Amino acid sequence: MKRYAALLCCGVLLFWWLLPGSPAAVSAAEEPEIPAAAYALLEAETGTVLLESHGSDRLPCGAMAKLMTALLAAEQLEQGAWTMDTVLTATDAVTGTKGAVIWLTAGEEMTVGDLLKGLIVGNANDAAVVLAAAAAGDTKQFVMDMNARAFDLGMRDTWFTSPQGNTDTSYTTAADLGRLCCALAKKTALQPYFRTWRDFLRGEATELVNENTFSRTDETSIGFKACHSEAEGWSIAAGARRNGMQCVAVVLGCGDTDSRFTLAKQLLRKGFAGWKVVQPQLSGEFLYPVQVRGGVERAVLAESGPLKGLVVPRSCTELETVMVLPRFVQAPVRKGQKLGHAAFYQGNTLLYETDVAAADAVPVRDFWDALYQITVKMLKM
Repeated sequence: MKRYAALLCCGVLLFWWLLPGSPAAVSAAEEPEIPAAAYALLEAETGTVLLESHGSDRLPCGAMAKLMTALLAAEQLEQGAWTMDTVLTATDAVTGTKGAVIWLTAGEEMTVGDLLKGLIVGNANDAAVVLAAAAAGDTKQFVMDMNARAFDLGMRDTWFTSPQGNTDTSYTTAADLGRLCCALAKKTALQPYFRTWRDFLRGEATELVNENTFSRTDETSIGFKACHSEAEGWSIAAGARRNGMQCVAVVLGCGDTDSRFTLAKQLLRKGFAGWKVVQPQLSGEFLYPVQVRGGVERAVLAESGPLKGLVVPRSCTELETVMVLPRFVQAPVRKGQKLGHAAFYQGNTLLYETDVAAADAVPVRDFWDALYQITVKMLKM
């Protein structure tokens, strides 16, 4: 009887635990398990990866390649090669373009602004081809530029094979796409397009609807792209700005459209709730002068380069600064010569390290310098 009573109690407790509002149900509601091939969450200013699951696994890139096409187009605008009103002419390369299109024909003219609208809002493959050919002369050279830019951004597990991304040989990772989106977050010229849900081209003849519904439902959204295919599943790269901080969530290979949006929302919520960006400071007590032996000056002032922001948990109240400088250096000292380094810690965790350099040059003291110093001292006596 005691055994049966114990089993009955266990059953009652288990039933209570699974009731709505119980600890188990609340936990499950807060952190639903959503199947995805990979995901990554990054802080946009620093590119710090906050959370990831299979974030470095190589997966098919698909239409996400258009994000790199958009980035290179934005850089054409920044360099002054284009304006939004620059008119580009579609070449024969658009003929027979498959998938999502805005029905461009060879010889048709369209402004850069409208082509970007077609690329970002309408996911148009032919718009990507026209922008690529105009930027680099032909799409083959543009793809080389895409891969070179990816390397610059640290996207070591990404390979592009077309500006529109409709080939089976391109690949990327969730973390790499996050790095690309961190760069896109800085391109203010693209923000109006990323935040547009529905628009038109050619008057109202061509309707465009953004698959990324965050552009319509989330006022904090800053872009970037949602796409899907039978081979790659349902994916999204989403960014948001809240309380002066920007986060990027990349979700790849979900089984349906709702799953990708739900997981992206969850990741962004965790990012803003769990981390903050702080700006480290080096006060004068750390940057003290370093003695110089054999120089025309007895000491040289130490200075640090620009200090980047650091991502820390919101519970972190103070960073520990450790300065490593020598007691002296031997002349000559070059301006900008590394003297030591400063390190910033959260507890025992090293967050960031930066060089500390000489603020001025200090030449070697020769005979005439020594004679001059002696003469000055004698005159002051």
